[in-house]
Amino acid sequence: MISAAAIGTVLVAGSLARFSYAPMPEAGDLLNPDRSPIETAFDVLGRRIARDEAERLKATPEGRTALSPESGAVAIDDALVRRGREAFYRETFGNEVFLSDVMGMLDGGLTPFEVARAILMLGGAGTTNLKVRMARDVTVGDRVWKTGELVPTGLDVPRGSPFILGIRTFYDRGHLRMGITCALCHTAVDPQSGKVVEGAPNTDLNAGLLMALASNATAYFMHGSADPSAHPGDPARSVTTEDGAKSALPDPARFEAAAKVEVASWPAGSFDSSADRETNPTSIPSSFSAYGEPYSWSGRAGIGPFKGLSALNNNVHAANSDTTQQTKAAKTLFGLDPQVYLGTVLQGAAVASLRYDPASGKRPTDVLEAADPTPGTPGLNSYAVLPSFPATNYMTDNGLLASVPGELANYANNAMSAFQNLLRAPEPSLDAERVNSGRAVFERAGCAGCHSGPALTNHRVIPVDEIGTQPSRAHSTVRMEARLAPPAIFATDTPFPLPPNPKLVPIPLEGDALKQVQLAWAHAGTGGGYKVPNLVGLAWSAPYLHDSGVAVGADADAQLGVPGTLDAGIPPDPANSLRALVDRNFRAKVVSANKASPKARTARVTGEGHAYWADTEAGVSGEEQADLVAYLLSVNRLTEPVPVP
Repeated sequence: MISAAAIGTVLVAGSLARFSYAPMPEAGDLLNPDRSPIETAFDVLGRRIARDEAERLKATPEGRTALSPESGAVAIDDALVRRGREAFYRETFGNEVFLSDVMGMLDGGLTPFEVARAILMLGGAGTTNLKVRMARDVTVGDRVWKTGELVPTGLDVPRGSPFILGIRTFYDRGHLRMGITCALCHTAVDPQSGKVVEGAPNTDLNAGLLMALASNATAYFMHGSADPSAHPGDPARSVTTEDGAKSALPDPARFEAAAKVEVASWPAGSFDSSADRETNPTSIPSSFSAYGEPYSWSGRAGIGPFKGLSALNNNVHAANSDTTQQTKAAKTLFGLDPQVYLGTVLQGAAVASLRYDPASGKRPTDVLEAADPTPGTPGLNSYAVLPSFPATNYMTDNGLLASVPGELANYANNAMSAFQNLLRAPEPSLDAERVNSGRAVFERAGCAGCHSGPALTNHRVIPVDEIGTQPSRAHSTVRMEARLAPPAIFATDTPFPLPPNPKLVPIPLEGDALKQVQLAWAHAGTGGGYKVPNLVGLAWSAPYLHDSGVAVGADADAQLGVPGTLDAGIPPDPANSLRALVDRNFRAKVVSANKASPKARTARVTGEGHAYWADTEAGVSGEEQADLVAYLLSVNRLTEPVPVP
């Protein structure tokens, strides 16, 4: 029989303990364990240096300087790739504090107990869409999620595993937190085998709904169209602004209700990464990234290490997983006083130490500073801060580089880039004759005019008026032009935490490259654009277009658009969705279905644009169209020739 003293000892030990865990699958648990070989010896600010060229450069003083950290060089080897894979699955950069203590992901309708119970109920079977019971009623718009109701989270659990991919759990002396890693969005479980597909987007991840069910969705309000001024609060709940005036915070309950509606409108498999005060989520992209530059749907991650891939990796953790770091830029980005902005974010924080109460007499920035686990740097995550902070510099939104103490600054982001660039989609099982015929249709229909090169992209950003897709996301970064610094990073041997006066490496940007970046960021009066996406792994990335709008289920007559697929819990069928992408009459039905949905309209999902057809009106028969789709679904790796992977 266990004594009371023993129980007390266990409780005391638990109250003092600290540990964390995130799963990382073994090679035998992967559906796509094969990778491209490491052929690139160095990346120098996006320039790929092959092994033979590296050996020649090492033979001269000038060449050694070109391959030095002071030039921004990153040496690519097995150790870097191993660290990249580990960081991909396990590195949060500290976002568990924002997600748990501010946003309240564990304090809303879904609780750790119910999540654990849902995993236990799987009995080791695994799932592509963990369904979790509501622990309490939560109202989202006109929908009440009732206690005991099952929520389709889209969280993935591999077969035989008791853990969710991409979630890192932290236990800190009695306090439980959860953080997210890149694997949450960029790995998926194959529904047939239960194995993990590294690099595939989690196309049913219900990120918006999960945020809506949190206790403080307001913490993400700047990523949606909820307007604080439309929900005025009690004048007694005012903050002192930067210029000494008094300004009331929005009504907490009414503004929280408005913020929940906006994030809940995101289609499954989408995320709104643009802090532009408009709801405009985009499809989660795959991480089959080699030769897919520039990155992000608008192409805004296009310069710096790994052709902008490191900038994309950084943006997730340096801009999107901690909204407190935007405080100093709030006036420029959102037209809000910084104290009003931060007070709005923190007034509903889940943890008392970060919850802002105007009656306290403190400023919101005082509350953040007192509870910040990373004192001396902005926000809650772990950042190496460029001298240009909080200005945008085309490498970062804000001059922050997510970094891990004890490593080199920005090292984990670069390591993840090296890892991602070696990923291949699983081997397809398709008819070779049909695939060859489809490749000929691809050429004849003119698709190769844009979709050329090793990853079937010409790496260009196309003006939004030309591509014709929903324009909101294309101009989401236009306000950042008002506070712009020359692009630069730290020398790649810079330790973190930073030493005094760390060396900066300028990132060259001029000519056509500058014009493309300005177009991608909607600067210089361009209006913005969208990049030509690579086509590797299309079998794993339905639905299509940046807004997820081209979605068709297995029943091509009834399951149309986001309302008929993702919003109904029905996975888009890749073949039918690709057919809708290239067939104008079929697409018109999909667009019509999207436009009929109030939820899709809130999220600005249309499925319009990319009017490049391979249908009967373009001289392509139904059989040839089917062959084209088969070819597109067959592309699982870089095509030839590949200069340097």
